[in-house]
Parts: sequence; C-alpha cells; structure tokens
Amino acid sequence: MPDSDWYSDDAATFGDRLTAAREAAGLTTEDLATRLGVKITTLEAWEHDVKEPRANRLQMLAGMLGVSLTWLLTGQGDGLAPPSEDPATDADARALLADLRDLRLSISASADRLARLEKRLREKLKDA
Repeated sequence: MPDSDWYSDDAATFGDRLTAAREAAGLTTEDLATRLGVKITTLEAWEHDVKEPRANRLQMLAGMLGVSLTWLLTGQGDGLAPPSEDPATDADARALLADLRDLRLSISASADRLARLEKRLREKLKDA
C-alpha cells in the first residue's frame, strides 16, 4: 500500500482517522469530548464508527485537530502523514505539533471568550 493512501477510505475509516488525529494532537478522548461539548461515549462511538457526528461537529473536529475536513472524511487532502519509520523523529514532531495545537486551541478559546464578553458589554450599553 503506498504511503499516500495510508489514511484513505480503502485503508482507514472515519473513526480511524479521527483517532489518529486526536492522538497526534496529544488529546485524550476525555479532553477532546470536553472541548467539543459532547459526552465521552459519543466521541468513542465516532471513533469506533458506530455513530457519525453532525456537520457542525465535523467542522469543529477538523479545526481542533488541525486537519482538513476533506481529510477527516476521505483521507485525501491536508491531514496526518503516514506513520514514520523513525519513532524518535516521529515522537519529537508529535510533541511539537501537540504544543502548537494546544496553543491554537487556547487562542481559539480566548477569542470565543472575548466575543462573549463583547456581546455582554454591547447588551449592557444598549440597555443603558
């Protein structure tokens, strides 16, 4: 099997790609479920291909995991590289990616909080 097809529909399911992307991001099922606002059992059902997420959750998953929506659904496009032959290099790269994704998630959460605070302030100013 060619490396470029490692995560394709023929080689992996949606659940396989979701699990691989979550692990590459350094997240546990509990971490990701909490960030998505879903139950752990729901996320586990997605990873085991028992259930499928709705479109809005798919988009959130792709953004949080740093992969394209197309890759998450089909294995094509911007996603994870096939597993490396060199575990040491792979571990270093995964640690860096995990740090970057954590920072991106933190920035995203701060932006969401800022938007909520701005909305509250606008409502208070409108009432005044």
